[in-house]
Amino acid sequence: MPHLGPLELVIILVIVIIVFGVGKLPQIGGAIGQSIREFRAASRAAAEDEEEQEMTPSARRRQSRASRPKREVAEEEEEIADEEEEEA
Repeated sequence: MPHLGPLELVIILVIVIIVFGVGKLPQIGGAIGQSIREFRAASRAAAEDEEEQEMTPSARRRQSRASRPKREVAEEEEEIADEEEEEA
């Protein structure tokens, strides 16, 4: 990929000003910024989904137990420990 130096960036900026005008630059900048934010959010979501799919079933259960009552969590921990002993 070619390197963009300061001269190239100035030329691009002049062309953008000629084509769109000075009044439209804030709108264009805002649209580009919003697009970048949405792209980053989608990238993070995809990475989180990928990590979740790579998790073992016992790790997924541990992660979701925080919202459950303590009695259910204790029973589930026993089941997980039994499964891990069987896997080993």
